[in-house]
Amino acid sequence: MTSTLTNRTDFLDRIRVVLTALVILHHTAIMFGGSGGWYFRMETDSKLERILFTLFASVNQAFFMGFFFLLAGYFSAMSYDKKGSMRFIWDRLLRLGLPILFYGFVLGPFTLALARIHDHKPFFDTWASLIILQTFQIGPLWFAAALLFFSMVYLLVRLALGTRKLTANLVPTHLVLLLAALITGAGAFALRLWVPVGQELWLMQIGYFSSYIVLFAGGCVFARSRWLEHIDGTMAKRWLLVSLLTIPSLFIYAILAGAFQGAPFETNGGWSLPTLAYAFWEPFVAWGIILSMLWRFRVAQNPSPRWRNWAPRAFAAYIIHPPVVVTLGLLLSDWPIPHSVKFLVAGSAAVVLSFAIAWPILAIPGMRRIL
Repeated sequence: MTSTLTNRTDFLDRIRVVLTALVILHHTAIMFGGSGGWYFRMETDSKLERILFTLFASVNQAFFMGFFFLLAGYFSAMSYDKKGSMRFIWDRLLRLGLPILFYGFVLGPFTLALARIHDHKPFFDTWASLIILQTFQIGPLWFAAALLFFSMVYLLVRLALGTRKLTANLVPTHLVLLLAALITGAGAFALRLWVPVGQELWLMQIGYFSSYIVLFAGGCVFARSRWLEHIDGTMAKRWLLVSLLTIPSLFIYAILAGAFQGAPFETNGGWSLPTLAYAFWEPFVAWGIILSMLWRFRVAQNPSPRWRNWAPRAFAAYIIHPPVVVTLGLLLSDWPIPHSVKFLVAGSAAVVLSFAIAWPILAIPGMRRIL
């Protein structure tokens, strides 16, 4: 393995670890009062905590799952070039299909039964009944299902092209990134007229899929030039400035519109200016964070060797984190401490425990082939 490939793998794997940790913290924040859906929620009476949790969750939502799709598209293109169509599809079915089935029919109902303990429902009876009824609870494995679908579309495109190259060695300019952000915002607004944020269709929140589609496609298109491995600091810093200026803008708009005094401020969908603003706010927040992370992680000097232990566990930790988060929430639910403190305790513990539990799982023969 060359040093170039090693460096590429290292820094992108480190990013996957951070993104996985953010997913865990994101769901923990929702559990303790942030906006969004989760198995088990405890509302906070503090307006400040609600605002902080919602800000944290909103910024995360703007970029972290889209970042996963960008990386997935990037490596999908490389995988197809290396393996060909048959091995590519078999690998996708194995690595995505099996976890979807396991989570949907086993771990998802398990997590749902855990959450119902708070409502004084017996855990084992509830879990058994859900299993018997063949309840399918996809939870965060919607990502794997969407990625499996995107992979099938990519496969069809490559098969249709035959022996022709999918792309040249393309590298996006600032103008291309700006156009991608505008297309993403317009697409998000259009999708949310059909399926507002917070509503599911086909077990997924389609309202967020504009950025997922654009970023997955971008990962595929720019894989041949290995652009993610060569983003320069100048471009990253300029777009990070855009992100930092954009983040407070939506909340300033909400304050000026009287949202915190109870005035209507609907951002989830429909023909409204707040919905339009939110749709375009997301990509202009996301692009700078994504580019700056790609640049900073690549140029980081002497990263800790511990990253090598965490990186292979990232997908397994992603899969198993829901019952971990819910269990910690149940344990802390009656503690007479602020929800912000509960978030710090449960969030940090959930990250560590999810990655720790992933280690013995991956030690099971054959698991590394799947996870």
